[in-house]
Amino acid sequence: MVRRPSSPDEWQAVCKMAELEVERGVTALVHGQALAIFRGQADAVYALGNHDPFAKASRIARGIVGVRAGVPFVASPAHKHAFDLRTGRCLDDPHVSIPAYDVKVVEGVVYVGQRKVVAA
Repeated sequence: MVRRPSSPDEWQAVCKMAELEVERGVTALVHGQALAIFRGQADAVYALGNHDPFAKASRIARGIVGVRAGVPFVASPAHKHAFDLRTGRCLDDPHVSIPAYDVKVVEGVVYVGQRKVVAA
């Protein structure tokens, strides 16, 4: 992953960590984009674009969260394609991905930054 430089004003507060259920997704409007926010088992928090490219609908946040070969993923609820929560890459079709965003937790508050840029 190559990340764009960020400044403090690029981070948007989304919710309190305590409001996120483990292995469940929620939707949030961040920087004008509909995102799916997930909390993993070890309190890792991920943010992906909420649009499912296979179903052509905004429903990634409703997907099933799990781990495949050590990779945390969310399976789209419509067609069950698995997306890496860290990168947005589809584990079932390497030609497809959804946007992934930087996330940080500061004093119990979840902040989402800019979209991650994948190195070629």
